[in-house]
This record gives sequence, structure tokens and C-alpha cells, in this order.
Amino acid sequence: MATTDTEHDLSHFGLGIDIGGSGVKGAIVDYRTGEFASERIKIATPSPATPEAVAAVVSEIVRGHNWDGPVGICLPSVVVNQVARTAANIDKSWIGTDVHDLFTNALGGTNVAVLNDADAAGLAEVSFGDETARSGAVLFLTFGTGIGSAFLADGVLFPNTELGHMMIGDKEAEHLASSAAKDREELSYKKWAKRVNKVLAEYERLFNPAAFVVGGGISRNSDKWVPLLTIDTPVVPAKLRNRAGIVGAAMAARSLIQP
Repeated sequence: MATTDTEHDLSHFGLGIDIGGSGVKGAIVDYRTGEFASERIKIATPSPATPEAVAAVVSEIVRGHNWDGPVGICLPSVVVNQVARTAANIDKSWIGTDVHDLFTNALGGTNVAVLNDADAAGLAEVSFGDETARSGAVLFLTFGTGIGSAFLADGVLFPNTELGHMMIGDKEAEHLASSAAKDREELSYKKWAKRVNKVLAEYERLFNPAAFVVGGGISRNSDKWVPLLTIDTPVVPAKLRNRAGIVGAAMAARSLIQP
């Protein structure tokens, strides 16, 4: 197990792993604070990002933390009954994969919990982030390789919404306004914010949320683009930013710890 004080009381700590289109990241999380209790390990997502190749990376991260407790894992896929139903920014061979069995076998029988990455981030924000996420109808969005979404009603999750794949005009929302699209097309924050505004305006029209909470790595620079948005619904930067997936995944692992 970890060589920090996690070895003294497993119930206070969990290992979370966030599988993304560009990197697989993992850290031990303190359930009392939502803070990392270890260094974060990040390994580039293999190409092609097949289930077996990614599972090998996950195993490497678990070994790197010297961890022998339950593991929570989030990935860019709709996950229903621990089976991947979609594959966003990972190999299409994930579709139909029993992800519980995949990771349990890769980790030598370790107990695992697997969920959608944006859902994990949204749950983490509810527990440890901005209080806006805990009250009313909130749309939590992550801007990264794609656009992840989590519907929250008074802090309760409606899972697997995948709004990044909704068509906005003739393009999927994430092809138009992810942070990857910003980088790929070398857009200024001003030009990119116009695209984000267009996406949020459509979400606003259809779902009428009380607020948007925006996360992902680009939320670190929220002061450069959130003030440029002109929609009526308040837009609040997430507090956990790109830590949220790891924290939410670790929280999923907590449910596997026997009292």
C-alpha cells in the first residue's frame, strides 16, 4: 500500500484513476478533504487506446502507488452495469467491454468500480468543490479532449448524459468547442469563448439549468474566457479543475470498502 499515513486507515483514503484521451492519471485521495495524499502519476494514453493496452497502464499506476485496496476508475464512456457502451477519444473496441472484469483481471483480482469520467468529476465537485454544484438543477461540464457532462439535481447525479456529442448546427458540441478544438485550430480565448457560448446557449435552451459549472484543465484560465460568455445562466468555474476525475473515481472506490 502507499507509504504515507494511508497505511494506517484505508477507510480514509482511496486510489482514483482517470483515463483520458491523452493521458491516464492516478493518485491516492483523502476522503476527508478531497486532496491528493500522494503524488499524481500520469502516463500517456497508449495508441491505439485498446482496453488491454489501457488496462496495462492502469496496472502500472496502481503498482507505482504500491496500493492494495479497492480502485476507482473513470473513463470517457457511457458505463451501464459496468459495461462500456460508447467510446469517446478511446478505441472503439471498448464498446461492449465488461470494464469491471477487464480491470479486475488486469489488477490481479483487485476490487474495482468504474464510471463515466464526467460523472466522476461532477460527483467530486458536489462533495469538495463549489457549493453551486450542490443546489438546484446544475449542468457540470468538463472541457478537454472532448466535452464531458454531468446532470446534477440538488447534488444527485443523473448519469451518462454525454452532451458533448449533441449536434450544434452541423457539428458535435465537442468538435466545435472542446479545449482540444481550441488548441487544434489555434483559437484565441475570444474566438473560442464564442463557440463555448453557442454550445451553452443550446444547453440553456433545452435544459434550463440554474447554473453551469465548468471544469477541465482549461478552467485554470477561466478568467480569460468565462467573463466573455453572454448567456443568461450563471457560469461558475469548478474548484477541483482537472483533479476532479481522479477524486470522483476514488470516491467510487470508497463504496467497495467493507465497514
